[in-house]
Amino acid sequence: MNPHLVFLLLASVTAHAGPRTSASYAIATDTADAGGRRASSASYTNDGSLGGVVGISVVASPSETIKHGYIGQLYEVSALLLAASPATINETGTRQLSATQLLDDTSTVSVAASSVAWSVLSGPVTGISAGGLATAAAVYEDTTAGVQGMFAGKTGNLNLTVLNTLPDNFGAYAGDTIADSWQVQYFGQPPNPNAAPGFISDGSGLTNLFKYTAGLIPNDAASTFMLHVQPVTGQPTHKDIVYGPALADRTYTIEFSTALNGWQIRTGPSAGPGGMATFPDLNAGPPSKFYRVNVTKP
Repeated sequence: MNPHLVFLLLASVTAHAGPRTSASYAIATDTADAGGRRASSASYTNDGSLGGVVGISVVASPSETIKHGYIGQLYEVSALLLAASPATINETGTRQLSATQLLDDTSTVSVAASSVAWSVLSGPVTGISAGGLATAAAVYEDTTAGVQGMFAGKTGNLNLTVLNTLPDNFGAYAGDTIADSWQVQYFGQPPNPNAAPGFISDGSGLTNLFKYTAGLIPNDAASTFMLHVQPVTGQPTHKDIVYGPALADRTYTIEFSTALNGWQIRTGPSAGPGGMATFPDLNAGPPSKFYRVNVTKP
């Protein structure tokens, strides 16, 4: 019997792979080593194992973290994450909501917004469309709202902030030339007829519109606008016109005349020490002079 010689030929082959790139990521040339390597860019991160055969990929938009290169991936869904970018809505405006499944291995999978059952939990959101578009109601101040989404047995919640971008559009207080926040502050939620611009709520003879414009408290008779004409020591033809409260968000026009007609106009300062402002008149000589202040709120 002739003996047979068996030769085992071992061939050493070096594998090479070129770099992989796209508009949003770049992976360096793969090398086989004992562990893994990471390649990343501003919007993409790849953790590869031996030779980059398998790994975990992260993409910024749409947000996903997922394993790649495996024959199969077993996982359980840990939570449903809701998001909006940004998490604010202008009053009477809309904001698109999104949903993502968080898996037990920390990877994520995006969910089509139209597959989620959306609902409003609280606050000034009037509704959410089947496609996840939330619509905000009118507000008198920035207000928090809560929304909810359900998908595949998981529920997620999200807080949104409805921004008060239109100052005079809230309920029965809308369109009356007074900021809704001021009316709610002093008269409560609408409707309240005492909050009307022409109503005098403190017996002072000053309407709500006047007190709002002047920066006064509407239901306090002691809250009034002050105007004083004061002499200047050593300057007989000078007078200081002192008025207030003078607020930074108002415009003050000083008007003066030697009779009760033919008023001349000058712009006065909008703020001063103790809430009062001073306008110097360097030509306040005899026989007489009358002064008044016009207040406007942009």
